[in-house]
Amino acid sequence: MLKNITILLVAAALLVAMSSLFIVDERQVAIKFRLGEIVQADYAPGLHFKAPWPINNVVKFDKRVMTLDTRPERFLTGEKKNVEVDFFVKWRIKNTAKYYTSFMGDERQAGLRLLQIVNNGLQLEFDQRTIKQVVSDQRSEMMSNLTLMANNEVAQFGIEIVDVRIKRIELPAEVSNSVYQRMRAERERIAKEHRAQGQEAAKGIQAIADRERTVILAEAGRDAEILRGEGDARATDIYATAYEKNQQFYEFYRSMNAYREAFANQQDVLVLEPDSEFFKYFSDYSVK
Repeated sequence: MLKNITILLVAAALLVAMSSLFIVDERQVAIKFRLGEIVQADYAPGLHFKAPWPINNVVKFDKRVMTLDTRPERFLTGEKKNVEVDFFVKWRIKNTAKYYTSFMGDERQAGLRLLQIVNNGLQLEFDQRTIKQVVSDQRSEMMSNLTLMANNEVAQFGIEIVDVRIKRIELPAEVSNSVYQRMRAERERIAKEHRAQGQEAAKGIQAIADRERTVILAEAGRDAEILRGEGDARATDIYATAYEKNQQFYEFYRSMNAYREAFANQQDVLVLEPDSEFFKYFSDYSVK
């Protein structure tokens, strides 16, 4: 009987000792309560002591960065166009006591409140921008502004937002066609402007080319006439010199050239007197 009592006492002592110890993992944060009241919430990782239950009890939470990823939400841009935005939020617990008192440690409730704050911040950012701005050159600025604003609001809940990122921005199906038609019309308008500018430039270039061509042809014609005149003058001078040296031979040479041109085509017909001056070298054998 005494032995059994001793065993029970030892077991009870071990149970009390075990219930007085708790371990905080490096991936966790812990809160110690005394009869439902928060006593301490800043435990470092390791082994810690507490009064046995129900005097003290400990609640632990994950202190790693968590991801809030929900279905795409619809926002209105500064152009009054609806867009569907798929985003996610990286967050973690920064103040364990505030986090517990705000949501009773319920991660789902914390996620819903966090989503509401981020949605409001995104709507504010989209209100100030066009679709082009949020898709291309101002997305980083939007995320920075949103993270700063949201952190100011969630600080009271013991939460820290590490990052907010947009995964995808799409137009709703009901407005996609109208947007694409407007984009197509805009591109066609720009193409027509470029085409008209090109045609205008082409006409200008053609006019300049025609003017230069006319000038070049005129100068070439002028130079040709000058050269032709100089050549004719030179030929006349040569003919005159040759005529002065031997008039009879010069006349004979010119008659031979005339015969060559006159009889070049066998189908030609000449109607002349037999004793015509044209045939004088055919009958006059005295020419030497």
